[in-house]
Amino acid sequence: MNAKQGAIPENQDTKKIILKQNDLTEKIKNYITEIPSLPVSANKVLEICGNINVNPSDLNKVISLDPVLTGKILQLINSAYYGLGTHIKSLVRAITMLGLNTVKNLVLSTAVLNILQKNKGKKGINIKGFWHHSLCVGVISKLLAVKQGVDPKDYEEYFTAGLLHDIGKIPLNAVLASDYVRLVNKSDEEHKTLYETENENLEINHCAAGGMIASAWKLDSSIIDVISYHHNACAYSGDNTAIVCNTAIANYFSVVNEVGFAGDRKPVKPEKKVWDTAGISEDIYPDVLDKLNNEIERARIFLQIS
Repeated sequence: MNAKQGAIPENQDTKKIILKQNDLTEKIKNYITEIPSLPVSANKVLEICGNINVNPSDLNKVISLDPVLTGKILQLINSAYYGLGTHIKSLVRAITMLGLNTVKNLVLSTAVLNILQKNKGKKGINIKGFWHHSLCVGVISKLLAVKQGVDPKDYEEYFTAGLLHDIGKIPLNAVLASDYVRLVNKSDEEHKTLYETENENLEINHCAAGGMIASAWKLDSSIIDVISYHHNACAYSGDNTAIVCNTAIANYFSVVNEVGFAGDRKPVKPEKKVWDTAGISEDIYPDVLDKLNNEIERARIFLQIS
């Protein structure tokens, strides 16, 4: 996704424009460069999980070299989120029980949250509300995946994509700080989404900024595409259409129901094509809403271990 770009006429009343930073994209790039890389262990996990011949012992060897990561993964595995009903002490057993793809996404979520929650910026949007919204979208994405008939081994990929969909707001929030809050207020006053207001007033939006982070960390293409296109799913034509559309709908549902706050109060309903592509209709919302609070509480462990 290209950085946005809307030029502001020179003769326009500057009082109507919150900010215009022609070097913002460069500042975002510099900020991303300064963010710590994913741990070597996490990168190695992503690498070996791309091998179709990988087995639990291979994953165990990599994760066990990082005692901190091992502890966090076992903490997650033994949490109410998975509800295994028995205490798991062996990482190999946990990997065998949960599957390689689930453990890979656990490692990824843990590593990314550990980095980004330490890079908040001193001012700006409420980070607690931001992560609550992100967690909600992750939970809804997983619930919708179940309804869509997605293979159970991919449920955590949908959760991870939803959890990380808005990470582009982290660098914007950090670089712009209080100005970003003014942009949030402007979007509210003008009854527009924050994405629209970013496009009109900045040279880059949070989807593009998030895509830059995800690409720098060499995350899975599905995660990169969700981050980059969750506000423009109709324009997406790649191999990850189902998960992109799923997250777009999950994000809309979260904002409509005001679960957490990531700077948006004026959601735009995804187009019919997005719903049709995802195979989701709004009549499943009552069932999702009924399960949502309980699932969020179970998933809150992700925000507590970073």
